[in-house]
Amino acid sequence: MPDTSYDTIVIGVGGMGSAAVYQLAKRGHDVLGIERYDIPHRRGSSHGDTRIFRLTQPEHPDYVPLAERARTLWRRLEAESGADLLTTTGSIHAGPEGSEVVAGAVDSCEAHDVPYEVLSGTELNERFPGYELPDGHRGVFQPDGGYLACERAISTHVEQAFSHGATVRAREAVREVDIGENDVTVRTDRDEYTADSLVVAAGAWAGKQLEFLSDFLTPERRIMGWFQPKAPDRFAPSNFPVFSVDVPAGHYYGFPVFERSGFKIGMTPESPAPIDPDEWDDEPTVDDERDLRRLLDDNFPDAAGETLRLTTCIITSSEDGHFYLDTHPEYGHVSIAAGFTGHGYKFCSVVGEVLADFATDGATDNPIDVHRFEDRI
Repeated sequence: MPDTSYDTIVIGVGGMGSAAVYQLAKRGHDVLGIERYDIPHRRGSSHGDTRIFRLTQPEHPDYVPLAERARTLWRRLEAESGADLLTTTGSIHAGPEGSEVVAGAVDSCEAHDVPYEVLSGTELNERFPGYELPDGHRGVFQPDGGYLACERAISTHVEQAFSHGATVRAREAVREVDIGENDVTVRTDRDEYTADSLVVAAGAWAGKQLEFLSDFLTPERRIMGWFQPKAPDRFAPSNFPVFSVDVPAGHYYGFPVFERSGFKIGMTPESPAPIDPDEWDDEPTVDDERDLRRLLDDNFPDAAGETLRLTTCIITSSEDGHFYLDTHPEYGHVSIAAGFTGHGYKFCSVVGEVLADFATDGATDNPIDVHRFEDRI
C-alpha cells in the first residue's frame, strides 16, 4: 500500500505549485503535489507558450526586488536542468504621456536603480519597427525584460522535483481539506493524505479550497491570440521587446514569435465578468478575435495577418491588485499563494521559494510585505 503521509502537501501543480514542490523536495522534504488536471494543462493560468518577465513593476515598486530574485532563480533552474526558460528581449510599458502606466513604470525603476529609457512613440517605432504607437505616447524601455516558456518551466520544475524524490499526482481533484492544530488532512477523489504542513497554490480554485479567501478572489476569463506577421523579421525575439500598452482600443500585452507560428497578444478587458472556474466558456469567439485585432489594425499592422490560434485562460484577481503570499491567519503551517491578478507568472520561481521557506522555517527573508494578509483580509 502506497504511503499517504508526507511532510508537506502542495495543492495545485501549476506555475506556483510546481516551483514549491521543487523547492521543498530540493530541501529534503517528503512532498506530495496534487493537481486536478494535467501537468501542464490549459484550464488555468499558466499556459499559452509564453509569459512576460519584467523588472519594470508599475503595480508597486516593492515588486522589483522580488522580480530580481525570481530572475536569479530562473537562471539557476536553467543551469541545473539544461532547459531554456527565460529569453531576454527587453520590455516596454507604453501609454499616453502622463499616464499612470508610464509614471508607475518609471517610479519602480527609479526606486531600485533599474536602468531604463523613456521613448516617444516615434522613437519607439523607429527603434522597433514592429510597433506603430502614436507620437503622443511614451514607452518605458527596460533592457532586462523578456519572456518565460511557461509550460516548459512547469515541466522543468516537476522533473527537477522528481530528481529530489518528490511525488506528484495529476488528474486527482481535492474534495476536502481539514486543518488541524499541527497537521492537515487532504481528501481527494482517489485517496486521503496527511502532512505536517500544507501549501495552497490552487489558482482560480484557491477560494474553493480555503473558504476565508473566497470573498477576496475573483476568477476571470481572458483571451490570447496568435497572428501571422506580414513582416516576420520585425517580430523575432532579437528585434521585438515584450510589451504592455494602453492604447485607445484598450490594454494589451504581447510577445515576439516563439517556436510556434504567430505573433502572440492578449487583452485585459476594462470590466471583466467573474466566472466559476468549474463552469465557464473556454471556447474563443468571433468577438474575442475582433477585440484582439483592434490592436493589430491600429498599432501593429505588420502583424495583422491571418489568425493562427485563439485560446482562453483564467486569471484570478485580488481585491487590491496585489497578490496574496503569506501563511494562513490562524494556522502557521498552512501557506498560501493566490490572487496573482494576471501579472504573477514571472514570480513563480521566487514564490516557490517563499512557500518552501514558510513550510520549512515558518518565515522568509524575501521582501513580501505588500503581499501579506494583514490589514487586507
